[in-house]
Amino acid sequence: MSQGQKKRVALAKSLTEEASLYLWDEPDNYLDLFNQDQLIKLLAKEQLAMLLVDHDQAFIEVVAKERVNLRPVL
Repeated sequence: MSQGQKKRVALAKSLTEEASLYLWDEPDNYLDLFNQDQLIKLLAKEQLAMLLVDHDQAFIEVVAKERVNLRPVL
């Protein structure tokens, strides 16, 4: 399976398991634009409680209601 196929399966598996909080690390990695758009629409529709780690600022702007920026402690 390609990396995109593996990512779609992992996301689908995660969503079939009911949870109070979903923890996802870079869910849009390896997804093509069509699947990224589907994921964005799903997240907007379902309003899941989620902690999401991602480097894609455009994706974050669309799906995040709140943002927490972590910095190293000196």
